[in-house]
Amino acid sequence: MLVSKIEGTGKPLLILHGFLGMSDNWKTLSGQYAEEGYEVHALDMRNHGRSFHSDVFNYDAMKNDVYEYCQGHNLETIDLLGHSMGGKIAMFFAIVYPEKVNKLLIADIGTKYYRPHHQEILAGLSAVDFSQKPSRSDVEEVLKSYIPAAVTRQFLMKSLYWKEKGQLALRFNLEVFNKDPESIGEALPEDAVYNGAVLFLRGANSSYIRDKDIEGIKKHFPNAEITDIPNAGHWLHAENPAAFFAASLAFLKKD
Repeated sequence: MLVSKIEGTGKPLLILHGFLGMSDNWKTLSGQYAEEGYEVHALDMRNHGRSFHSDVFNYDAMKNDVYEYCQGHNLETIDLLGHSMGGKIAMFFAIVYPEKVNKLLIADIGTKYYRPHHQEILAGLSAVDFSQKPSRSDVEEVLKSYIPAAVTRQFLMKSLYWKEKGQLALRFNLEVFNKDPESIGEALPEDAVYNGAVLFLRGANSSYIRDKDIEGIKKHFPNAEITDIPNAGHWLHAENPAAFFAASLAFLKKD
């Protein structure tokens, strides 16, 4: 079963992180939702964080992981929030298990196919030779050649941990990610429809959801609302957390 961090009491709210992320990315916002009367479950998806590694890595398997998590924790119905990859997982889950979902929130990802666009990041991570027992600064130095954005490097390095004394490792399953970079971009099935309440939050400075994508979103989610988070790109929950929290909470609390 997936590893999670649970806090608060009240209505269950599951949070699904993005590709190469983990539950810790949502630590601050999880606490804020908990203060508003939610039992927050921040999950580590398969091959990420402290959850299990598997050679199977696709949305069908990951949406089933979420279902098994709900069964294991006796969660009959949930509110579900997912960012990027986590948003796609949330969509697949809601379409197959609509009776389990009260409110669905999708952060900066559309329903369409996305071509592989993490090649430089995966190449940089793969260039680190952990057999040489590099320090954290050594790892960052290697990543700099591939990933010029410091904020992206720092995000990735959150998944570094001391496997044993003097030996760093990555929590996510880089080997599997390198095998099938296409899987993370999968589109929803053509005939997939979810008629429940959905909020799509998009970063105003992000290109992940363009105006031309809204028609496709509405085809799969007829009752979808679209809200822009100002002064934010793809990492909208980290770049403008106050606006993200306010918009998401208003939707969650709405009758």
